[in-house]
Amino acid sequence: MSKVILVTGAGRGLGTDIAREALKAGHQVVATGRRPEEVEKTLGGPQDNLLVTKLDVTSLDDAQAAVQAAVDRFGRIDVLINNAGNFFAGYFEEITPDQMRQQIETNLFGPMNVTRAVLPVLRKQRAGHVITLSSSAGIIGQEFCVAYAASKFGVEGWMESLRYDVEPYNIHTTVVEPGFFRTELLVDGSTIWPEPTIDDYAERTTATVAAWKSMNGQQTGDPAKLARALLAIADQDKPLQRFVAGADAIEGVKAKANELLAQAEASRELGDNLAHDDTTA
Repeated sequence: MSKVILVTGAGRGLGTDIAREALKAGHQVVATGRRPEEVEKTLGGPQDNLLVTKLDVTSLDDAQAAVQAAVDRFGRIDVLINNAGNFFAGYFEEITPDQMRQQIETNLFGPMNVTRAVLPVLRKQRAGHVITLSSSAGIIGQEFCVAYAASKFGVEGWMESLRYDVEPYNIHTTVVEPGFFRTELLVDGSTIWPEPTIDDYAERTTATVAAWKSMNGQQTGDPAKLARALLAIADQDKPLQRFVAGADAIEGVKAKANELLAQAEASRELGDNLAHDDTTA
């Protein structure tokens, strides 16, 4: 069944693939980005079932305007796919407080802004689906990813809890945890690479940046296949609440789950008996 799908960050990478695959499947697509003329060009120009509109996810005003444009054009919104994001790489001491705030502003408050604008429409319809791209880095802390992981761990907690807020109104939520895909996350326009400023980190920073840049375009995951998988989830009667995407992510999440269980057991001796003791001597 044809749906109205709003996609953020549709001008490049996975967002472009999602919009293209949705158009191919016969959906009505609201493709958003900071430079709408580039988004439209990337998607092949004007189309009857395509609305391209400006949206910087850090702007709640932009989000509200994009949602209103979508409703004016198509009458409803069925699926929101929060895809837009960026990556501040580096070790914690070399990421400035301002950069950390920018990372969280884009990757956490950004999808919150768009979802905040969309939810009144979905509640009125008593139907809808919010899909938000997290990352395996939202489940598994990784070296050189402290800012990105902080933002994505935030996404995980927000989405997991949002589910309970909106379930009574027949609104579904899915958080997506991809591993390494051939998106454009590692290109200079999406990744902010650190400059070595602390001698202790300099050698590791230089080596890690070189290694990650060489990985760009060589990742095993196919973003077009991921886009089709997201559309399949959007079509499920009972959508997955968490979608672990890619064999590398699945193995990583399984290992993290086992680690958490082991840490819970290791905590038992100290953690089991922490209730208040009312007994008196």
